[in-house]
Amino acid sequence: MMSMVVHTLHVVLAGVWLGGVVFTTVVVSPALKALKWGEVERVRIRSVIGKRYARVGAVNLILVLVFAVLDGLLKGLGAIFYLEYVLLLAIFGLVAAHGVYFGRRLTRLVEAEQGAESAEEARVFVQERHALQKVSFRVSLLDILVSAVVVVLAINL
Repeated sequence: MMSMVVHTLHVVLAGVWLGGVVFTTVVVSPALKALKWGEVERVRIRSVIGKRYARVGAVNLILVLVFAVLDGLLKGLGAIFYLEYVLLLAIFGLVAAHGVYFGRRLTRLVEAEQGAESAEEARVFVQERHALQKVSFRVSLLDILVSAVVVVLAINL
């Protein structure tokens, strides 16, 4: 009975994590673009949303890891569990990179763009920001892919 409860929570939490990442990547970000706000406002609002989501997401991701470990201990650790643990660590890394590097760097670029002394200087910051946003989006897609694999592994354990 305990094993079934732990396994169910493991799967549900992994699914909630995946759903949150998909939602923020394919719903929230495109919705902000559709609002026709300026880039400055979009980046700032996305930053606020990201910080807020990070609190909830971090708790969820930690719980996924805890229940994955418990599930593994109750079922006998095997190669699939170790693979899931490695992928969860990769997700932690992707999340940290996204929040610590991309989010902060994008905010600094917007601020630099606003404080630019010339149109040419502002254009350089805009180009750098757009390039960074493309990389950030690719990191988000990788997070979705790895998270989906974690869900599949959790279900099949």
